[in-house]
Amino acid sequence: MKYMMFVCTDTEPETDMSGAPDIEVWVAENDAAGRRVTGSVLGQPSSATTVRVRGGETLLSDGPFAETKEVIVGFDILECADLDEAIKVAAAHPMAWTGRLEIRPLVDL
Repeated sequence: MKYMMFVCTDTEPETDMSGAPDIEVWVAENDAAGRRVTGSVLGQPSSATTVRVRGGETLLSDGPFAETKEVIVGFDILECADLDEAIKVAAAHPMAWTGRLEIRPLVDL
């Protein structure tokens, strides 16, 4: 099953980083095991463009649509047997220590 894992900042990060895993090791291990399909870091929120269509007119806004202190900074597409495996993969990600990870199943349309 495929899962989208949103990598997000957090307003209350862990302060003791001594046990936090290394991102390069996490990527290498999950790529080698076939659990990480793809992933990337995102540009700054200030570089975002929000697109909406209202009344047939395309409306553009600079920056993110929602104002929040927490920001999506990256993503990974995971291929896992089930949610339990996806949770284990997420818990081993460094941003589980300094931010937060949101996992959602991808739905075939």
